[in-house]
Amino acid sequence: MNVFRILGDVSHLLAIIILLVKIHRSKSCAGISGKSQILFALVFTTRYLDLFTTFISLYNTVMKVIFLICAYVTVYMIYVKFRKTFDSENDSFRLEFLLVPVTGLSFLENHSFTPLEILWTFSIYLESVAILPQLFMISKTGEAETITTHYLFFLGLYRALYIANWVWRYHTEKFYDQIAVVSGVVQTIFYCDFFYLYVTKVLKGKKLSLPMPV
Repeated sequence: MNVFRILGDVSHLLAIIILLVKIHRSKSCAGISGKSQILFALVFTTRYLDLFTTFISLYNTVMKVIFLICAYVTVYMIYVKFRKTFDSENDSFRLEFLLVPVTGLSFLENHSFTPLEILWTFSIYLESVAILPQLFMISKTGEAETITTHYLFFLGLYRALYIANWVWRYHTEKFYDQIAVVSGVVQTIFYCDFFYLYVTKVLKGKKLSLPMPV
């Protein structure tokens, strides 16, 4: 554990809490991609199967359980409790475009050809692209609520802090996980344009808006 890992976990958890609070207080999931949330729930489910086989630390176990619960509560809120507010028309990204190549890649590139390892690898690859339905939804509607942009910012910050964590671990422990690092960098790249808009617009009190596609 190091400060970058801890801050990354806190940022990740804060992003999820912001999203849950937004949905609960507004009693609406407008502007939220249910498909992205399904992918994140799938990410946590396939990654944390080791809860049943391996104990690393109390912190590690508690964080895994919290992420799993929050992910499924979010999906429940979107598709059950507040389903009437769900914008399914604009949440139209085709998930098979992500799931098929990610599944294939997890079988081809992994650390060992075992069920748990393949599922862990699948979760790493899937997390790198899970936000795409949300970004696609924003590009279709042309704008995003401020609270939604805060959620996306902290989600992107989590990935950036994890990159710093990997750099630190390589410097201090000579530890390097190519699959995690490459996937993390790819995911962070997806957030680059959003970070720019967040700093230049949202932090200045303006609403994040994008040019509508022709």
